[in-house]
Amino acid sequence: MTTDSSDHSKPAVGQPLPPPQAPYGQASHVAAPPQNMMYPSQWSSGLCDCTSDISTCCLTWWCPCVTFGRIAEIVDRGATSCPVHGAIYAILIALAVFPWLYSCMYRTRMRRRYMLPAEPCHDCLLHYFCEQCALCQEYRELKHRGFYMSIGWHGSPESQQQLAVMAPPFAPAEMKR
Repeated sequence: MTTDSSDHSKPAVGQPLPPPQAPYGQASHVAAPPQNMMYPSQWSSGLCDCTSDISTCCLTWWCPCVTFGRIAEIVDRGATSCPVHGAIYAILIALAVFPWLYSCMYRTRMRRRYMLPAEPCHDCLLHYFCEQCALCQEYRELKHRGFYMSIGWHGSPESQQQLAVMAPPFAPAEMKR
């Protein structure tokens, strides 16, 4: 089995773009794209797939402030905790002051971070007309990406990787003075 060096297959969703290749026998004068430039990814589940995860569906139906708080904490990378986001969301619901605007902002942030499309419509319209479905979809997406939603940001794999990078070096006991 031979491999052809001119394989034009695309990398998997979310993977960096390959450098451009010049035709055979010609030098390439085109610069490679930056490493952070990736193919856009797709949502792991549809907007109306709420019943694929019944526990998330029930949590969002009865306590949307908890669902939103967990989403917002992870999207904010732990800058603000789940209880704070959830409380703000609950106050906005109680005062009837457009809680969907608050949740819409976090959907937009999440989409930009993971390069997700604005489907089936703009984020604000989606949260205005289908608030619970949008929250369920965002929650499922973060779970699909490996986040432990009930633990929050500080228990997530991405958070642990950042802590490992920032940890000071370990000095063996015999090297201390």
